[in-house]
Amino acid sequence: MTMAGELFATNTRPAVPPVSGGGKLTLFLLALVIVVIAEAIGNVSIPVGAGKIVLLPLLWALLLGGALGLMSPRLPEPLRLSGALQNAAGAYLQPALLIFIAKLGLLVGGSLPKILASGWALAFQEFGHFFGTMVFGLPVALLLGIKREAIGATFSVGREPSLAIIGERYGMDSPEGRGVLAEYLTGTVFGAVFIALLAGLITSLGIFNPLALAMGAGVGSGSMMAAASGAIAAQQTPEVAKDVATFAAASNLVTTTIGTYFTLFLSLPFTIWAYGKLEPILGRNRPDAARPAAAEPQGAAPAHQEVRIGLGETVLAWILIGAYGLIGNWLTYGIVPDASVVAGMAIIIGTVLAGWGLYLLLGRRLPAVLWVSIIGMALTYPGTPYAAEIAALTGKLNFLALATPILTFAGLSVAKDVPAFRRLGWRIVVVSFMANAGTFLGAALIAQFFMHAPLG
Repeated sequence: MTMAGELFATNTRPAVPPVSGGGKLTLFLLALVIVVIAEAIGNVSIPVGAGKIVLLPLLWALLLGGALGLMSPRLPEPLRLSGALQNAAGAYLQPALLIFIAKLGLLVGGSLPKILASGWALAFQEFGHFFGTMVFGLPVALLLGIKREAIGATFSVGREPSLAIIGERYGMDSPEGRGVLAEYLTGTVFGAVFIALLAGLITSLGIFNPLALAMGAGVGSGSMMAAASGAIAAQQTPEVAKDVATFAAASNLVTTTIGTYFTLFLSLPFTIWAYGKLEPILGRNRPDAARPAAAEPQGAAPAHQEVRIGLGETVLAWILIGAYGLIGNWLTYGIVPDASVVAGMAIIIGTVLAGWGLYLLLGRRLPAVLWVSIIGMALTYPGTPYAAEIAALTGKLNFLALATPILTFAGLSVAKDVPAFRRLGWRIVVVSFMANAGTFLGAALIAQFFMHAPLG
């Protein structure tokens, strides 16, 4: 398989035994309960000095799901999440994410003129995403005594394509492999919470244009983008909140489509070069600094297993996740699910179906999120027949409520990663946080520099 084929393949991870229909029903019932509780709690603001941190329903969902998974061995049988169910929850992240991506694509289409008017900001902020991880993370890693693990942990945000790149070049048993695995697991367990808290705090300081922060939120991870953009949007007026979602989606689409090749041909070589230059200056003589991670690959295997779900189950998942989104809109934003609101959700699900169909028809060569985004944008692009009507129907649904199911399934899936995560050592976790902060702040800083028009 070629590098491109390796990176975009959907079934590159070993399969695990199938989960029974009853098990999946239990999973979705638990997800429903978590969504209802999280949306009922709503937004909670916590003052922090001159700023504040806003805890959104999507964060409550992530925390509740994670807590349920961690407490599972001590819970009654109906509430226990086996390893297979936790892997199944991870598999359902993709359907949940596509619902959210469809909504954002429908938002972006009508706002493409505004996005294009942002000039060079959207184009150049991507350099912040791809180099910010190294600029912020690598010096800290070297100061903490981490050696070549620092390369794998700081050349990217460590999602699946990054695992494939490092795995092919160095092998996952290498120091670089342990580093990228540390970044992957830290992002899986804590990434969405960390980036949401950081984004909310930075937003509350009022020193960045909200659209620059929105572009920073498009880090290439759907759950992290949802969490960060939600934290930014929660502190804006309804109109600006829509713009935040639009620009975050546009940035995330660019990061997703070109990110693999950018990290392969630019970010990784540059990080290797920077390591060679900085290690003699900043490095510490502590070769055992990252040794706790040495036994990690075997223990981390469950994080890389994949549950296969059929097309029928996937369509049913889209319908159920769409229903959860309607519930969230009702509980948190007072949007009663009348005929027009249900029609808007039907359009969103139809957009996902069309994008998934193209994804399958074209041999899965490019990510499904790309096709779903393109169809969503095409449907509401000015000049498309019925674009205004489609935008009006889908616009009634708040995008934040559609992000809550994503974080619910993410939370239900993280407990399986905790045993491996504990063996990584605190130093490389700190480095991972710095890398995640770097990709967000790096892009936001560059976007802020290039933003030349007033908001509105």
